[in-house]
Amino acid sequence: MRVGVGWDIHRLVPGRPLILGGVTVPFPSGLEGHSDADVLCHALIDALLGAAAAGDIGRRFGVDDPARAGASSLALLQEAWGSLKAQGYRVLNVDATLLAEAPRLAPHLPGMVANLAQALEVGADRVSVKATTAKGMGLLGAGEGIACIAVAALAAPSGPPEREAGA
Repeated sequence: MRVGVGWDIHRLVPGRPLILGGVTVPFPSGLEGHSDADVLCHALIDALLGAAAAGDIGRRFGVDDPARAGASSLALLQEAWGSLKAQGYRVLNVDATLLAEAPRLAPHLPGMVANLAQALEVGADRVSVKATTAKGMGLLGAGEGIACIAVAALAAPSGPPEREAGA
């Protein structure tokens, strides 16, 4: 079993749609970024890549690529997962927590879970998404942005046992 952790944070700005886990959440502001800035998908991509020791979202999908401008982060998640699946990894489970003062995210969590489960080709029982607030503290508590932390557990590809470092 391999475990990875991902974290992402983006500033809220007017005039952009708020997209979390591939769900467009009604709100007057959206997240600023090169892609659609979906912090949930970004944190999950980093968690998956970290579990496989395969780098991070910045190296895989850098902001220098104009073709990725406005890209769907859910599509980026599918692409990242496809490369790991091709190496023989399987998702055991993923868990994420969104931190946002507003909007209220609870009504949108089932849609996020469904989208992530579909992107990762697993049952919804292997995907957990929760939301909480920063209790009014700091930049997140002031409603200036949204953050997410995610954990992914993967079954490693079967094959010969890995050698210990220095062996």
